[in-house]
Amino acid sequence: MTAAIALPGRPQLCPVPAPEWNLSYPPPKRRSVYAAAHVAVSGDGTIDWESTMGFREHLWAHGFGVAEAMDTAQRGMGLSIGQAQELIARSAARAAELGTAIASGAGTDQLAAGPHSLREIIRAYRDQLEFVQASGSQVILMASRALAASARSAADYLEVYRQLLELADQPVLLHWLGEQFDPALRGYWGSADFRSAAGTVLELVERADGKVGGIKLSVLDSGSEIWLRRLLPAGVRMYTGDDFNYADLIRGDAQGHSDALLGAFAAVTAPAAAALHALDAGDLAGYAAAMGPTVALSRVIFEVPTYHYKVGIAFLAWLNGLQPGFTMLGQMHQRRSAAHLIRVFELAAAARALLDPELAVTRMHEYLASQASA
Repeated sequence: MTAAIALPGRPQLCPVPAPEWNLSYPPPKRRSVYAAAHVAVSGDGTIDWESTMGFREHLWAHGFGVAEAMDTAQRGMGLSIGQAQELIARSAARAAELGTAIASGAGTDQLAAGPHSLREIIRAYRDQLEFVQASGSQVILMASRALAASARSAADYLEVYRQLLELADQPVLLHWLGEQFDPALRGYWGSADFRSAAGTVLELVERADGKVGGIKLSVLDSGSEIWLRRLLPAGVRMYTGDDFNYADLIRGDAQGHSDALLGAFAAVTAPAAAALHALDAGDLAGYAAAMGPTVALSRVIFEVPTYHYKVGIAFLAWLNGLQPGFTMLGQMHQRRSAAHLIRVFELAAAARALLDPELAVTRMHEYLASQASA
């Protein structure tokens, strides 16, 4: 069924076509894929645990692993360390019940802002790493604002990560988040120059004795990602975090491909799952037809300031009936303009990422009315 809506400043009705995707998909066979999930919030500002966990089950049902308590969940932007640990514990327990994949962020966000000794940073990381491992989740070693503020050289990064990898009971994922996503992480790995920083990462991986299973790279530069991907040792995956160029990076080329750990997949879950299913079947045209239209949507969701992208993800979750309200921790839902969210709606409709056209139109009318009366 197709619905339509009149949007402000648009000369024609915006059609919202029936999505026509399957209700579920198996995990892809040719790619390892994780969706970074947001948290749903009740009207009183507390976490809506029912909707939050329901959203993760939605991702698992479409074949994605869940990347838990990452920046998409407002880690460091409203989600407390206590909430993050409860989120990890709940999600890891549910993943174990369902037999589905989960990897969770271990960072240093219990530390106050500013520089700290490397010993303090290692201790903070260790406490979170041990918590994640005890939950049964794979570990993602998150980029640390404290380390970025404190490290004096690449050698400091190598020493901190060396000690952490010694504590890992299975291969971890390294988290390299560019300054577009968090300005406090500029110069991570000891240099603002990508190739110099990548040299440090490669040195760490080579010394890691198999303890690094992959790198989640979010620098929004496909050329740099491909360059580094081709230098990784066998068995170490490149997980694209490039929300602008993921379609081509995942498809790959004659020399390889990227796997994926993306916040975008929380926004375009169904079409992305269909695309990956087509890729498994060797249907490149089907992959392009399903994945291609999601890229324009993702580029708007992640437009500058990129770190406000979580707003678009929560907005689409609400439009799709996956949470009862459009509310975020710390009132972050107010960080994007009505014009931006109208564009998100249009592109979501074009990408067939709105799962129930009539519900999406009804809720968009509600949103527009709220903006008109504000």
